[in-house]
Amino acid sequence: MSLSQRAAKAAEIAREPHLYKICEGCDSIVTERAATCPNCHGYRFNADPAAVVQQAEILGSREKTSVLSEDLL
Repeated sequence: MSLSQRAAKAAEIAREPHLYKICEGCDSIVTERAATCPNCHGYRFNADPAAVVQQAEILGSREKTSVLSEDLL
């Protein structure tokens, strides 16, 4: 995902932060309905809309640094 795509996704998240939450294990943003994080399998989340907007701005302004399972194949 390019930086411009990440920024566009971050803007989408920031418009409706109540639909998302932050994984407290890896700081990824996941949908509100997720029971566990698809990246780290964590189950603790921060659903505060202000925190989601702040994290979206951070993640949308930098390249991906997390390693996903598909990166290992």
